[in-house]
Amino acid sequence: MTGGRWVGVALAGALLAPAVPAAVAAPVAPAVPAAPAAAAVPSAPASSATAEPPPSLAQTRQDVQQNGCLKPSERPADTAGWAQAALRPEDAWPLSRGAGVSVAVVGSGVDAALPALAGRLQLGPRVYGTGDAGRDCVGYGTFTAALVAGRRTGDGGPAGLAPEARVLAVAVTDDAGATTPDLLGSGIRAAVDKGARVIAVVVPVPGPSDALSDAVKYAAAHGALILAPAAPDGRSSSAPVFPASYPGVLAVASTGPNGPAGAGPEGRVDLAAPGEGVTGAGPGGGLFTASGPGCATAYAAGAAALVLALRPELTPEQLTRRLETTAYHPGTRLPDATVGFGVLDPVAAVTASWPAAAPAAAPGAPVRVDPGPDRSKAWRALAVAGGSAGVILLVGFGGLTARLGRRRAGRAAD
Repeated sequence: MTGGRWVGVALAGALLAPAVPAAVAAPVAPAVPAAPAAAAVPSAPASSATAEPPPSLAQTRQDVQQNGCLKPSERPADTAGWAQAALRPEDAWPLSRGAGVSVAVVGSGVDAALPALAGRLQLGPRVYGTGDAGRDCVGYGTFTAALVAGRRTGDGGPAGLAPEARVLAVAVTDDAGATTPDLLGSGIRAAVDKGARVIAVVVPVPGPSDALSDAVKYAAAHGALILAPAAPDGRSSSAPVFPASYPGVLAVASTGPNGPAGAGPEGRVDLAAPGEGVTGAGPGGGLFTASGPGCATAYAAGAAALVLALRPELTPEQLTRRLETTAYHPGTRLPDATVGFGVLDPVAAVTASWPAAAPAAAPGAPVRVDPGPDRSKAWRALAVAGGSAGVILLVGFGGLTARLGRRRAGRAAD
């Protein structure tokens, strides 16, 4: 597929992804499955010869009761990493930066003081526990929110794909990062009610529920696209997870600098995006690293915001189709088991020409579907031709009848 491209960007900017801690049991339900050690990604030189690798974080934390919430990173956010080199968001920014689009990050919360989201962070509810979503003990919600819409720091650090989009933080986990299907359903509904057009659910659950299924339908009915990991972080293969397994949810898998991560999940995959060994800002604004489909989901949500800012009239189905048709397509039958319809290309999603079925329109104008070629002239021509043929047949039939009549008359005379 595009292995050479991934290797090139890996040598340019990849960092090492340390082991991911295991999950803990939530006080209200089983935790999201534990994440094993992430694969190492080739490392590029840091900004200084003595700089330590950035600390890692994950969807869940095993040591939260012993060590408390995640500590800020002492490593400044001064390295963009391989994923940004591959995605090239700056090439899309002349046309769209995501302005005017609200992206909900449904997860562990988002640090209210994160500099990269200053002035664009809206704190939604915390559906489990007390307070709002401005506290993030795990750090994962903050990290993925920065991948969606973080602004680049002055020292060349990472930026999100849509640096002018608004982020709505919705907290649905306990302090260890564990959640339940019903809590996810409540979070999705809250995101819709707060006006989010794009909803990134960055923590999957292993089973369904009526509340979660109803919330997915509620979002679709209100014109909001849900994106979710096709598997838990750290798992290249797993049983189907939710909400990604529901119809209408864009299920996102993870790729590394050398291509897809593992054999692919057993559940549905619609799209893939960089997610292995990616770097970004976490609580406190320092540099962190993480791996998995949750990170890939954040990047896909950022690309969706870029497209919606340019074409706000698109429905969730049209937005999904745009992301899929402009992706890097593998040389296999689609959808592919590991990357779905391809690997995310946010630049093409913004810049590629629009098909006749979805012509460019002014903001707020209704989407017009091409009715297809005008076949009325062809039908009229066919009718004329048919009428002419009928006349010819009638004339011929009349002549034949007259000849037969004359022959019978002659025989009678004889």
